[in-house]
Amino acid sequence: MTPTTSRRCSVPKSRLSTTTGASRRHGPVAEGLDFASRFVGGIITAEPAVAAAPPRPHGELGSASSTHISRLAATVWMDADKVTRYQRAQATECVLQYLRDFPGQTWQERWDASPIGQGLVAANSLGTRRSTGLAITPGVRALYCLRAIQPTLVTFRRNVLHNFAPMFVTGQDDPLLEKYAAQVQAQPMRHVHRREAMAELCTLLAVQGVALSDVTPEAVVHFTQENRRARSVLQPGNKVANRLVGQGMWNVLHAMGHFPPATPLTLRAALMRGQRTVEEMVTQYPIRNQAVRALLIDYFTRRRADTDYSTLKNLVLLVAHHFWEKIERVNPDQADLRISPEHYATWRQMITVKDNGKPRAGQDSIVIAVRSFYFDLHTWAAEEPERWAAWVAPCPVPPSELHGLGTRRRRINERSANRTRQRQPLLPVLVDHVETRYDRARLLLERANKAAEGEVFTHDGTDYRRVITEADRKLLRHGDAVPTRVIEESSGQIIHIGTEEETAFWEWAAVETLRHSGVRVEELIELTHLSGRQYQRANGEVIALLVIAPSKTDRERVIPMSAELFHVIASIIRRHTRTGRPIPLISRYDPHDKEWSAPMPFLFQRQNGTTPAVFCTGTIQEMISRRGQALAEAHPGFRGLKFTPHDFRRIFATELVNSGLPIHIGAALLGHLNIQTTRGYVAVFDEDVVRHYKEHLHRRREVRPEGEYRDTTDQEWGEFEEHFDRRKVELGSCGRPYGTPCQHEHACIRCPMLHINPKMLDRLEELETDLLARLQRAQDENWIGEVEGINLTLTFLRAKREETQRRTRRPAVDLGIPKPRIVPSTPEAP
Repeated sequence: MTPTTSRRCSVPKSRLSTTTGASRRHGPVAEGLDFASRFVGGIITAEPAVAAAPPRPHGELGSASSTHISRLAATVWMDADKVTRYQRAQATECVLQYLRDFPGQTWQERWDASPIGQGLVAANSLGTRRSTGLAITPGVRALYCLRAIQPTLVTFRRNVLHNFAPMFVTGQDDPLLEKYAAQVQAQPMRHVHRREAMAELCTLLAVQGVALSDVTPEAVVHFTQENRRARSVLQPGNKVANRLVGQGMWNVLHAMGHFPPATPLTLRAALMRGQRTVEEMVTQYPIRNQAVRALLIDYFTRRRADTDYSTLKNLVLLVAHHFWEKIERVNPDQADLRISPEHYATWRQMITVKDNGKPRAGQDSIVIAVRSFYFDLHTWAAEEPERWAAWVAPCPVPPSELHGLGTRRRRINERSANRTRQRQPLLPVLVDHVETRYDRARLLLERANKAAEGEVFTHDGTDYRRVITEADRKLLRHGDAVPTRVIEESSGQIIHIGTEEETAFWEWAAVETLRHSGVRVEELIELTHLSGRQYQRANGEVIALLVIAPSKTDRERVIPMSAELFHVIASIIRRHTRTGRPIPLISRYDPHDKEWSAPMPFLFQRQNGTTPAVFCTGTIQEMISRRGQALAEAHPGFRGLKFTPHDFRRIFATELVNSGLPIHIGAALLGHLNIQTTRGYVAVFDEDVVRHYKEHLHRRREVRPEGEYRDTTDQEWGEFEEHFDRRKVELGSCGRPYGTPCQHEHACIRCPMLHINPKMLDRLEELETDLLARLQRAQDENWIGEVEGINLTLTFLRAKREETQRRTRRPAVDLGIPKPRIVPSTPEAP
């Protein structure tokens, strides 16, 4: 290196040493995040990899001369031109010249003592190409790739090192690393994710100072957690720092068999904590009295045998946190469960507000849990006095606390009923909005895909121009698929129509499935390709059924699918299988039970970076809320109003019972174990509910024989199948439940149970013409009652025609013809 270059690269040491907040490899930065995170534990303990032998692909360079290392920086990578290799050598020499000013016997020791090695400043602080005529970061990159220096993760992230991964792979001469690179290219990932998978592994190897053969699942987890901590230092307050780094790397290592067979399939699965033990759940609350703490652990351990994990976790929250922890705040010297009335009154006043000072609505649940806690101890003490009798004490909850509980619950039902009354008239507006938005995005995407680059086309009265950006051209050079983009000519805005169509589709699918099935949001995201079943009658007619997996009530149920619901489910299936591949088998994480499901073909899934993932309940809620906010700008009814997935369930139940369906059938469709729960869902029409329920009980008492669970006879089964034939009418089919007669005197046009066959739209036109002629005659003759009746019939007819026409506008879904799978024959054992 010439003296001139040396002077250009030199930076006064005093100018850098004044920087504060130094962070070393295992310093304060790595001790915690400055923001909350879900990924704070996991089934795998985070531990850095340990090298069986320090990787030295070019020999021991810790004490080598700067000339030797600079020569390696120029000669190891011969794919570049001569000028580039010379500049890389000069940059390497510049960095080593800078490190000479710091104490240490090796280059690593000098690096750790320097501000750049501590991650306080970036490498370009030594100078840039504009100030020195030479870029410094290529020298830092070469030192990493040659294994002359092992950086910390903060130091590595401080500098932007272009083309680091391919240079690192070339510099290692490691067949296993080259095998990994080939496996990355074979993975079904986009180019950007392949690049990330390579960069993440090379960064891990450089930072932890190991070879690929030394990398373990624990090392990847450690790298992921340390990466989040490093980003929180470099980008304080930025939630993007919490992004999981290493998912693609994990997938590739798992696919190539590098991890043990029992290793979780995804990084998310390895980072999720899973179910806590009872002792861990109790320990998270600061309880001073260790004897009471041990009692609570024993109590919750016994309760765990008869309850699920989610309920147990909530019980621990109510009794350990809201009750005993607050009792100790009131009386720090409380030694047993005998609570004085004064302390109870203080505690009772304390739980009327939340920890954040807001009023608490769920006070009854806390009081009932405490009362059950004391009564459980009384009962168990009679069975096992040696274990529980010492803790028996009078229940501090007086009977007066439960007075008015029924009234308060009725107030809750009234609020729910009022909520349903507000949202039911707005549902058609929301449905029309999501349908229109999806149709517009779908048709625009179809037009854009057919258009050539630069071609201008008109869609829905707006001019668009198909564009391919420079980033798209780069993806095309790598053989990657490019997203479809258009420019709106009037505004010049670039629209990623592929992303918009994807979002609009799932918003439409979620709204339509919720409103046509009445399922809970947890049941929605648990629907799989196997949920669709069919029942075929003897005459060949097929009835589509939807199997709802056990959720809240732990009971499976089967509901018949309407034509609209079947179309939605078929559209989702077709979307997943449009490339010819089956729906991916993935696991879903249950946030309540803290468990991963078996791999299944979930319908509500989409690609999330490198890994397909099932929608979470929060995402479904966010999609619905986003549509409501968009409607609020033009529709005043949506201002200050929020739709939730459960609102669709309540509206579904209300419309079922209001249309004449017996309430016990509605309860079965909704999955309610108690018919009173269904009553609460449809409280807005309480008189109809009571009437239907009484009629149902009266019919059952009259028609059910004593041996009602005998086998079905051929005659009864024939009558069951004949019921579906009797539902066929001129205009379509009747949706009345099995075993119920027509309650509307066959006034089909006015009946809400009539489902119009699209083939009969011409017949509706004829009926409307006839009704208009009758209406004119009635008006001429001044038949006021007849005019009112005809106008009502016309209103129903036009509404049914509009609904049928709307269904026919939906594109047909071709699921294809299934092909029989060829099972390879197993050779017989000799």
